[in-house]
Amino acid sequence: MTNQLRFATIPELRARLDSGETTPDELARLAIDGLETIGRALNAVATTLPIRAQSDVTRLTRRRSRSSALTGIPWGAKDLISVKGAPTTWGAPPYRDRIFDTDATIVTRLAAAGAPLVAKLSTIELAGGWGYRYPNASIQGATRTPWNINHWAGGSSSGSAAAVAAGLVPFAIGSETSGSIVTPAAFCGVSAIRPTVGLVSRHGVMPLSWTLDKLGPFARTARDAWTVLRAIEGYDPADDSTRSRKQRRLAELPSADHLKSLRIGFAQADFDEYTAPPAREAFATALGDLRRLGATWVQASLPADIPYGAIISTIGASEAASAHGELIESDQFQLLVDAKQKASLLAGREIPAHVYVDAQRARRQVIRAFETIFESCDVIVSVARADGAPPHDAPLDMFTSASGSEGPVQPNNRAIVPASNLAGLPAVVVPCGFTTPGLPVALQFVGPAWSEPTLVALGEWFQSRTEWHSMRPPQP
Repeated sequence: MTNQLRFATIPELRARLDSGETTPDELARLAIDGLETIGRALNAVATTLPIRAQSDVTRLTRRRSRSSALTGIPWGAKDLISVKGAPTTWGAPPYRDRIFDTDATIVTRLAAAGAPLVAKLSTIELAGGWGYRYPNASIQGATRTPWNINHWAGGSSSGSAAAVAAGLVPFAIGSETSGSIVTPAAFCGVSAIRPTVGLVSRHGVMPLSWTLDKLGPFARTARDAWTVLRAIEGYDPADDSTRSRKQRRLAELPSADHLKSLRIGFAQADFDEYTAPPAREAFATALGDLRRLGATWVQASLPADIPYGAIISTIGASEAASAHGELIESDQFQLLVDAKQKASLLAGREIPAHVYVDAQRARRQVIRAFETIFESCDVIVSVARADGAPPHDAPLDMFTSASGSEGPVQPNNRAIVPASNLAGLPAVVVPCGFTTPGLPVALQFVGPAWSEPTLVALGEWFQSRTEWHSMRPPQP
């Protein structure tokens, strides 16, 4: 029964709660027990929150008549999300003992949905701080993927993805500036949504880049992640980026018949040449499964003459240096773990204003490039990462990635992670198989702004015909 609960989907847990087969208190205790044992072994946990969880559960008993899909479902928050009265370290030694006196908006919204918060989950210090060389750049050290503890869970939302993959929480919240949801979801074999910029409030969350930051859910399935997204989306007067959602909510998921009418854009060379040899068979099989939908497939590639990596690095490094200027000027700055991160933050302060402005203007060029692409297709499918997770103790610059950081320009859609983040576009990640050494790999679906319903529906269709999302990692 324990494993059945740990790896259950949100609808399965909802049914057990509604039938009285389990209780919110039992689920919260089960989650905390697993986080304190398995989660600690994976370096996935910043701190567990038994008192907060019990308070949230007690509150549920007073509102029995008001129930949502998430009522009684425990969850974990990336440790850059403020939680009243709990340590919020941003993964960084200088903030090891820092406590805020308010909840972030996303915490408030999930509390209103009835979801008990059970833990703060590990993050790379300062969410990466715009450049880190080693996976251990965190107070907790390198978070391990549950599929092989000798390999990394990905960053910077390391603990959020690992905790879901290990069956410790049904869902968790992470953040992405450029790859920090997509990468851990791929390396840990879980589903995730990176929402359109401005869909989810960032109030009460550590800033890294005001232009690029986004919050999104990790979960067992695309449908589960969608359920969470519906609870956290929407306008927040405390976050001006959400102003366009003041009178609007996301549409409902489209029908299967609608999906058959989609035009799916892709670049075959990405799957044939860019992916690592141990992952190619998995990606080829996944594309074959996806083609059974009966949609129209078209060639779609990003312009190869735009330096996506340089543009996003200029914007991200400049804004990170501004966001963390007080730390940089303090004696505490040297306490950061990763030397490359410290160098990147210092370098960000030296970027001239005109270079930053030029990068922001170039970002408009990226947005226009996507607008052109989406005239001929509705969704782009690409690899989330080109290979499985790297070893947890290896320098990250040894590995080719799908992040767009290897060179000034890249052909086809190899730079889709930085490019789509520059454009503020949504993505849905779904596991799609394993490398020959047994590490998860994933597809990502990228669409125009506010196209999350279509992307989730496509992910749900794929998961209705495959079983990768239901696979469980080895038990410790």
